[in-house]
Amino acid sequence: MIPTSTSSDPGAATRPGGASAPVSAAERVHELDVLRGMALYGVFLMNMLGFAGDGLMATEQQLLSLPTAPADAVASQLADWLVADKANTLFAFLFGLGFYLQMQRLESRGVDFDRIYVRRLTVLLGFGIVHTLFFWSWDILNTYALAGFALFALRDAKDRTLLWGGWLLALFSLTVHEVLGEFAGLNEWHGWPSPYADEAVLARQEASLAGDYWGLFQLFAEYTLVDYLLNGLIVGWVLYALGRFMIGAWVGRRGWLQDARAFLPGFRRVLQVALPVGLIGEGLACILSYYGDSGRLPDWEHWGLLGDALHMLAVPVLAAGYVCAVVIGMHTPATQRWLAHFAHAGRMALTNYVTQSLFYAFILFGVGPGLALAGRLGSATVVVVVTIAYAAQIAASRWWLGQFRHGPLEWLWRRLTYGRA
Repeated sequence: MIPTSTSSDPGAATRPGGASAPVSAAERVHELDVLRGMALYGVFLMNMLGFAGDGLMATEQQLLSLPTAPADAVASQLADWLVADKANTLFAFLFGLGFYLQMQRLESRGVDFDRIYVRRLTVLLGFGIVHTLFFWSWDILNTYALAGFALFALRDAKDRTLLWGGWLLALFSLTVHEVLGEFAGLNEWHGWPSPYADEAVLARQEASLAGDYWGLFQLFAEYTLVDYLLNGLIVGWVLYALGRFMIGAWVGRRGWLQDARAFLPGFRRVLQVALPVGLIGEGLACILSYYGDSGRLPDWEHWGLLGDALHMLAVPVLAAGYVCAVVIGMHTPATQRWLAHFAHAGRMALTNYVTQSLFYAFILFGVGPGLALAGRLGSATVVVVVTIAYAAQIAASRWWLGQFRHGPLEWLWRRLTYGRA
């Protein structure tokens, strides 16, 4: 039997006297580390594509004028089809699953789970606030902490509440926010200029080229205030994460990943349906999104709405297909060794996630040693540089974990949670 594991950083077991202690390598669920590492690559890729793309740090005209523009269009479409929304769905699912596994372990050993987990989430929220303000405006740590408090409140919920409530939130949280936003006028920016307009993009580029960190800080703080807080997008994203957390906790209760070998026939059956259905459904959603208003499809005003509906349904199905494929691959000798490399990065997910924000800054901004490539970097190039950077993160994580038990930020998280090294 494959033993249980913890949430997004190595969790807590107990010493003989009841004090908490780090989880040993033998206690980890290696499939979860691999899945977390693969999801982290997808998050890295989509964040970099989004931030280097039209409306954030580049204008549409700048990107279309690049010599790589045809290849960029293909790379962007493939990323939307295969990775967008699937990576963060998987990442959030694993957080919810890890929540349940840690609760199960601590409570079975007489440790006060409630006190420890509230402190963990409080520390994570602090990390997220600092990360959002000073490093990366698209930070998810604050979102995960807030959604984590909601999941904590639901820790004794019935299975059907977790499953069906999770599905409803996972499918409709952001859509409901958008609809309410339209009716309430939230998307009119409250009199502020749109942070996605060319003028706003060029202002950020100008501050970047000047190496003006505090200028960028002010521009992105304004962006976060208007788009994330005043427009209420934070509520949509917290509910989006919570829905995926709830499904992850429900799966944790089933024990499917804790003893994956025993459930391999079920994983194979789900894979045979989920992967092709998810790929076809998401492919159709992308086609409708790209070509619904281009005149290439019959004249109908609701192509975009149909594409959004297909996307919402296909994302969790395709993510489930990915989970099944990885689990089966981890029990197949031909692929197990290759997949296992992702586990190194997955065990240091917090450190690697935060480090990625420094990479975005180095590539896109001109602050300090930054390359200031915003507006000069197409999607195809982003895919290449992110893949190289993530391979380096895997190698660095493997080296670090050969010397230390935890990643540096994982260690700090534990230190602040438990009050001791």
